[in-house]
Formats: sequence, structure tokens, C-alpha cells
Amino acid sequence: MSERNTFLRSLHDVGVAAWFGGSLMGAVGLNGGAAAAKDPTERLRVSSIGWAKWTPVQLAAIAVHGVGGIGLIITNRGRLAVQGEARTNSVVKTLVTAAAGAASIMGGLAGAAILKHSDEGAPGVTEPGADASKQLKSAQRVEQLTQWAIPVLTGVLIVLGAQQGEQQRPAAGWARQVGAKAKGLVGR
Repeated sequence: MSERNTFLRSLHDVGVAAWFGGSLMGAVGLNGGAAAAKDPTERLRVSSIGWAKWTPVQLAAIAVHGVGGIGLIITNRGRLAVQGEARTNSVVKTLVTAAAGAASIMGGLAGAAILKHSDEGAPGVTEPGADASKQLKSAQRVEQLTQWAIPVLTGVLIVLGAQQGEQQRPAAGWARQVGAKAKGLVGR
């Protein structure tokens, strides 16, 4: 178990870190900052432009995370075949990654719709005005949900990645091997 996959782990971890951090900063900093604009139409326009500029970086982060994750699955396929806990972690991570990806796509589509209706203005990026169109209200509801769902889901991915790192520590594997050998000796 001393095999190292530093490059793949780095892709996996840096990708999810950028995805998490950028999304959290966007929800707190970008949307929060845009909400302070005096002109209600500028609130929506500035936020939407900022999210649109982030989108290529976010897509790159998702791709880098995915390449690292797939690479780790391939290089650790033997371990995953025999270690149920690691296999379960990988399945859960795959499902959470899919959910975070879906939330990112939904958020991107909502952001595009918000930009399209930015001339309507709003009290906040995710808070529609009383006279907002049905389309803007719907997009803002989706944005309100996804702006928090993405950092939560990617945060879960970070924790699951840390858990997998703990499962692969040489000392933990060594202790299990010694324990298994000791049990075998006692039975003789």
C-alpha cells in the first residue's frame, strides 16, 4: 500500500478545492457585494457577469477533479476490490460529485436567466422584487438554492477525500496486518 499517486491526488484535491472555494466566495463575496449596488438592475447584472467569468474556471476545476478522481479509481482498483470501506467511500463520492455537478449546471443556467432579466432589477441577487417576472423569480429561487448547495456538496467531497486518505495510511494497513497475523498465530 505504499504506492504513491501524488499527481492524481493533487489533481483531485486542487480541483475540488477550487470548485469549493470559488463557489463559496461567489455566494458570499460576489452575490453579497453585488447586493450592495445602489441601482437594482446593477445588482443582477454585476453578479451575473461575475459568475459568467467564473464559469470557465469552475468547469476546469470540475474537469481536473474528475480526471484526478478517475485516475485514482483506476490506480486503486485492486484496493477498491478488496476494501469495502474504500469502495463505499468511492461510490458515495461519485454520487456527491454528480450532485455537485448537477447543482453547478443548474446554477449556471439560473445565472444566465437572471442576466437575461437583469433589467427588471431586484433587492438582491437571490431576492426577487415584488414586480419581478415569473422567469426571474424562478431563476432567483434556483440560484438561492444552488449558491449554497455547491459549497456544501464540494465540502462533503473534501471530507470524503480526507477519509479515503486515512484509509490508505501505511500505519493503519500495517496494524491490521499485524493483528491478522497475530490472530493466525494464536490459533495454532
